[in-house]
Amino acid sequence: MFTGIISAIGQITHVSPLGTSANDGVRLTVQANDFDMSRVKLGDSIAIQGACMTVVEFDQHCFKVDVSRESLNKTRGLDSIGEVNLEHAMRLSDTVDGHLVSGHVDGIAEVVSFEPVGESQQLRIQVPTDLSIYLAYKGSVTINGVSLTVNSVEDNEKGCIISINLIPHTVQVTTLKHLRAGSLVNLEIDTIARYVQRMLKLAN
Repeated sequence: MFTGIISAIGQITHVSPLGTSANDGVRLTVQANDFDMSRVKLGDSIAIQGACMTVVEFDQHCFKVDVSRESLNKTRGLDSIGEVNLEHAMRLSDTVDGHLVSGHVDGIAEVVSFEPVGESQQLRIQVPTDLSIYLAYKGSVTINGVSLTVNSVEDNEKGCIISINLIPHTVQVTTLKHLRAGSLVNLEIDTIARYVQRMLKLAN
């Protein structure tokens, strides 16, 4: 489990195929930068752009993870060199400054706009129909591993558009700063919303 509070921005420096088939995954080498490697051990879970991955190799400067083809098909940002959001797995003694995040990406969403509004940035995202039922005003959502609060929900024929206000600190310390209209992002819905929807469905 994670909290959606990014530990540091890392850098994917190498993407190596794990085989020759189109169904094979890749091994990523991630430069740690300011990520605390003293906490890392073999088999640890680390969220990369919101996707939970297992450490298969590491040293004091970087770590490696294997990403299956299924994970590559269900996410964005794990198949090419570039900056990524990193988060250590949550300890039971940690405070939950964001919200409970599983690190299992539910789907891919598209940025509609990312523009300054006063001192903040307004991020608007088109959420696909199958996930739109889980989004609510002032509810929680995870975008590229970052825990965020939904400020508005506009239903449309494609699902819904959610609006999120990002304070300057969040933009500065995450890879969200690189988003533009048309960017594709990893989206994870709130776990509590998932259970509520299931219970309501069975109750009816």
